[in-house]
Amino acid sequence: MSEIEGEPIDGTESSQTHSGLVHFLWRQFPYIVALVLAIAGVAYTNASHQPLVRYWEFLALAIGVVCVIHKWPELDGKEAQWRLIWTQALHWVAVLVAMNIMLVSGVQKLLPTPATSLVLLILLALGTFLAGISLLSLQIAFLGLAMGLAVPAISWLQQSVLFFLLGAALLIGLGITFWLNQNRRPRAPPAEN
Repeated sequence: MSEIEGEPIDGTESSQTHSGLVHFLWRQFPYIVALVLAIAGVAYTNASHQPLVRYWEFLALAIGVVCVIHKWPELDGKEAQWRLIWTQALHWVAVLVAMNIMLVSGVQKLLPTPATSLVLLILLALGTFLAGISLLSLQIAFLGLAMGLAVPAISWLQQSVLFFLLGAALLIGLGITFWLNQNRRPRAPPAEN
């Protein structure tokens, strides 16, 4: 009777599962942080109506560093390591050039600030996805895909906020109405035996 329903009493399976989850999340941490920072950048830009030029440049460089760090342990020899550094450097310089073309004043006059942040996010997402493909990295490609899918989601959410607020006001109003009507109803006298 040392086990109850097939589970050890000391909880070693539970601690191993917890340890495995922590290890998995720790390995995915850079990708989660990059995704959160990208979405936070769009949210801040939409709220402040100020383009965050240096923020997007920093984020692109940070993702480039994550790409190099991700692939580095798999490489043997200095030549392969230098090839990785140079190919990723050229890749991310190209992404930065595309981002800065969008930030040229003539181009920026055509787009409102929230749209500019979405364009920068989609360029960052495309660069990340292509880096994941070239490095044969599922995590980096998925990060790029998630950032790319965040663009229409953010756009839809911006357009739907008023609809959600009106819907919430309607539900609250209906709830208050039914609650008030329930309290006003006369209560039936208790039945006599």
